[in-house]
Amino acid sequence: MNLVKKIAISLFVSSMFLQSAFAGVDEDVFQLKKTWEQLKYKTLLSEQEKGFESLLAQSEKVTAQYPNKAEPLIWQGIIEGTFAGVRNGIRGQLAALSLVKDAKQHFEQAIKIDPHGSDGSAFTSLGSLYYQVPPWPIAYGDNDKAGEMLAKGLEINPDGIDANYFYGEFLFKRGELNKATEALKKALLAVPREGREIADEGRKKEINDLLKKIEVKK
Repeated sequence: MNLVKKIAISLFVSSMFLQSAFAGVDEDVFQLKKTWEQLKYKTLLSEQEKGFESLLAQSEKVTAQYPNKAEPLIWQGIIEGTFAGVRNGIRGQLAALSLVKDAKQHFEQAIKIDPHGSDGSAFTSLGSLYYQVPPWPIAYGDNDKAGEMLAKGLEINPDGIDANYFYGEFLFKRGELNKATEALKKALLAVPREGREIADEGRKKEINDLLKKIEVKK
């Protein structure tokens, strides 16, 4: 076999390996997404805690398998943040604080690797944590930081359903009802995400529920 053929075969094998690696991380992350949306939107609240505990263990394996990829870190952070929200009891609440701190760290790591990963979801998710968790000394809640992170998420994905929903919820909590309504209505116009029908349906219900709350307050 001459040198040119050897080089060509080597390049072909390398290309196939890289394609397989990318397909692997995409598929593994997609499975995390699908399980997350089933737990969040199709599972009884009383059963979610055990489900998210199992999903977190799965996500940790995916993150360890692809240490230089942003998407597994983003989804581990999302799972940690959601899991924190369903923890029950005093011990569960203490564990929830640890989870949201871990989520923050994972979102920040993802941003360092690829700020645009998952259409800026790390910024959006981190921003949502900043306005939902308690401030120091309990946690790291900070409305200024929340606005900054959410704005960066919108800059990357201005028409995304999640980016606009969380920005709308943030504005609602700040009492900016008209701006919140505008953001939430924009979220409803987002292009459906392929393979994410359950997540889109669940998010739209959350948006409409929040719009109803705004109407009551006006």
